[in-house]
Amino acid sequence: MEYWAAISIGLLGSLHCVGMCGPIALALPLDRSNSFNILTGSGLYNIGRLSTYFLIGCFFGVIGSGFALVGFQQKLSIIVGVFMILSALWTLFQLKKWNFPIHFLWINSIKTAMAKRFGRTSFANLFFIGMLNGLLPCGLVYMGLAGAVAMASPLEGGLFMTCFGIGTLPLMLSVAVYGNKIKRKFLPPVKRFVPVFLFLLGTLFILRGMNLGIPYVSPQIQNQPINCP
Repeated sequence: MEYWAAISIGLLGSLHCVGMCGPIALALPLDRSNSFNILTGSGLYNIGRLSTYFLIGCFFGVIGSGFALVGFQQKLSIIVGVFMILSALWTLFQLKKWNFPIHFLWINSIKTAMAKRFGRTSFANLFFIGMLNGLLPCGLVYMGLAGAVAMASPLEGGLFMTCFGIGTLPLMLSVAVYGNKIKRKFLPPVKRFVPVFLFLLGTLFILRGMNLGIPYVSPQIQNQPINCP
């Protein structure tokens, strides 16, 4: 269920994040001489993004495993759920966003590194642009990382973020191939459902951490005591 949730975050999240990543996808240095080169280049760019998501998911899964080791996994799931619900309310009521200098510095450094590669059309270059794109900060990526922490395992955290990336593929590939037509016609009416989905997903994470014994929704988890030798 967690992996399907990750795909859903990516699918609906891409409607929100296309504002940042959409211009990058539109400006990719693709060889547009034929459909094969367009699809292959776009695919490699997105595989690069997913590779970065997997790696950072593994890293945050390590953090989550530390919480699980001390019996904090259920509380962590509840905290992640509350965080998602607050983010949904924040988006729904269009509250003012807070931006920090370090946030801008990180974005600018990544975009500068990407800009240096936009003059080359090689497949390897498109893959590397995708890897850099995966490092750009984004509210929905933060949601995915929160879920990766809650998985409490490096591999499962990596898989969670990979599933998140897979969810973003339909829209990001479409933007790269079809351009602004997708953004103009499809995004506005669907984007309004993103906060509602985040609210429901946050509720699911809270139930998951409440240990209610409900199969798939809130399974019973027995915390094992740590025995010191």
